[in-house]
Amino acid sequence: MSNIVIGIEGMVGAGKTSICDELLNLIPNSIFVDGSKIYRALIEALHMAKDNINSLEQMAMLTPFDLLKKLQVEFKIEDKKTVIYIAGKKVNEEAMKSMQNSIGVSKMANQADNSKLFAFAHQIIQEYSKKFNIIVSARDLVKIYPEMDLHIFITASLEERVQRRYNQLKGEYTIDEVRNSIIQRDILHEKSGFNETFDKTVKVDVTGDSSAKESAKKIFDKYISKLLND
Repeated sequence: MSNIVIGIEGMVGAGKTSICDELLNLIPNSIFVDGSKIYRALIEALHMAKDNINSLEQMAMLTPFDLLKKLQVEFKIEDKKTVIYIAGKKVNEEAMKSMQNSIGVSKMANQADNSKLFAFAHQIIQEYSKKFNIIVSARDLVKIYPEMDLHIFITASLEERVQRRYNQLKGEYTIDEVRNSIIQRDILHEKSGFNETFDKTVKVDVTGDSSAKESAKKIFDKYISKLLND
């Protein structure tokens, strides 16, 4: 039986990453390729580099793939999950989760020429799928890896997403600031076509689910277990 590739996309704050983490516990021999960390790392690396480069504007003109090399951003899998290194130093994930970083990620993904980065991501998935079942989360997954076995789009109500994100940020921002950030990113994603669905897309509404574990179990039981048994 060949390994499977499960793509997870969804609305801002719907819990994609947490659901992917839980799916790791349900899908045997699986790893989580988190594409969103690439963009977050690029934004973080740009912030880190701004005092050491002559022109941040010139740096921003490079494609995301060129930035990966220029800023020494590396993508690795450790303990079944994606980790990021910048200039050889492992990045603290919490440092990449600020609202400013999140908005920067949405803007970069919207405006950048992603063709080289998409080709790079396709190659990564292709190589890892020779040994593992893959859970991959990123934007434009159908363009990045059209061969995936299942494409899931996670949805939830705005207020549910606001509350989840607010809880995740542990009171660092007010709930109104979180709501405004999510609405701003929703608009950017809609303009970018990130919420587009396709023939192979399955929409899963997680509004009201008690936890990411419950959402992951629902997705696994209804859609993924059959793929593993075929």
